Amino acid sequence: MRTLVDAILSQPAPRAALRCGHTVSTYGDLDEWSHGLARHLIEVGGVCAGVRVAMLFEPGPAFVATLLAIWRARGVALVLTDLHPPKERAALMNDAKPVVVLASERLSEAARASAGATALIVIGSLEPWRSATGRDGAPWRPQPDDLALQMYTSGTTGAPKGVLLRHHHLSAQLETLARAWGITRDDVLVHALPLHHIHGLSIAMLNVLRAGGLVHLLPAFDPHAVLALCTNATLFMGVPTMYARLLDTLDALDSEARAAAIAPLRALRLCVSGSAALPVSLGNRWEAYAGRYPLERFGMTELGVALSNPLDGCRVAGSVGKPLDGVLVRVVDDEGTDAREGQLLVGGPTVFEGYFERPDADAQSFVVQDGVRWFQTGDTVRLDDHARVQILGRTSVDILKSAGYKLSAIEIEEALRRHPAVRDAAVVGLPDETYGQRVAAAVMLHKGARALPDELASFLREELAPYKLPRVWRIVDDVPRNALGKVLKPALTKQFIEDFS
Repeated sequence: MRTLVDAILSQPAPRAALRCGHTVSTYGDLDEWSHGLARHLIEVGGVCAGVRVAMLFEPGPAFVATLLAIWRARGVALVLTDLHPPKERAALMNDAKPVVVLASERLSEAARASAGATALIVIGSLEPWRSATGRDGAPWRPQPDDLALQMYTSGTTGAPKGVLLRHHHLSAQLETLARAWGITRDDVLVHALPLHHIHGLSIAMLNVLRAGGLVHLLPAFDPHAVLALCTNATLFMGVPTMYARLLDTLDALDSEARAAAIAPLRALRLCVSGSAALPVSLGNRWEAYAGRYPLERFGMTELGVALSNPLDGCRVAGSVGKPLDGVLVRVVDDEGTDAREGQLLVGGPTVFEGYFERPDADAQSFVVQDGVRWFQTGDTVRLDDHARVQILGRTSVDILKSAGYKLSAIEIEEALRRHPAVRDAAVVGLPDETYGQRVAAAVMLHKGARALPDELASFLREELAPYKLPRVWRIVDDVPRNALGKVLKPALTKQFIEDFS
């Protein structure tokens, strides 16, 4: 099996790989920079197969060259981010125990603060690291069974865990995804996602680089910059929060400027939304402007993308589609029996190795049946009549148990968003001796809009069964979120409990 490194470094050397502002880096540049860095990691850093190497960089060519260098030295990359506070970075470092940390000059002090006694290598200009060896004679490449990444879960439902991904896992994930989404060397991706997350790192950036395409890397998400770059692009991948901000930006333009911004969006080959459920109202607004509903898919750090709406054909709002080729999927009830509604299980070559030094988590997460090692995703789903999957939510935080009923927080949130005054909503369950859990809703209103809880409750009575209605309300400006805009429901639940205790 060909690894990601083989695929990226086999691209024609003069071909453009990355564009950051006015700077363009070729595949040949990435080859030569990563070769020189890999030599240093092996000869000076003592990096070899299985050794952890941490990296802290802003998006740009140094990030990509360093990642490739770690892999060429057969090391395991731990991608850190300055979006995390120092305490959180230090916790990941203490768990992974890397032998060396590489960082950009701008982030070197942040890296030093997190590194402790771990050796630190600061990467300034990449030119001193350039080491040309000939395209066919590069001496260092990883093996398919080498560990490639130790990526940490987002921590939205519990403490982050280190996910172990081998090179053959990444290859299987991206080969399957490239076929499903038609990724080729002709693609140009507008990229504004964080790179410490599987969405931004692998599903988006490495997916396109593997095919020989061009990635426009933005230092951070800026809706005006994204809209400007779409003029010469074929792909955009984002999270619901990004789509919301892009739509708000379009709404704020005058009619002439809006028409000019919409034309490139309609020319994009593919827009993908992931990492959180896309509100149907948001998807419909995007379709009105861009001419096509965003492609929703289901993925996790542990397995890349497992399910997707089709590239061509009908995309069903609120659904994440069907399994990709080679991905095995089951839906089981509480007794482990196949069902139309229950927990989603995923098997096959895209599923990760396990969690770093967490045999307890592995034991809870995997079940072997009929010779298949199934990963229990922790997501509750429903199958429709066409075997398409609808995500009802994370079982631990989105599936509420109130008065004997199982309720989907996502369903209640979507109903709230249909109220004209509601911009967004987040629903959690609060402990209750009588009901088991009380449904609590945090509601964010559109600017200038007003709506009292009684009015919202009255609206929901026309949308939902009485037992699904929230019993506790908060009107808020926003709720706790992670770097991708995903709601941190444990933190929100804590806020509710503190407010109403």
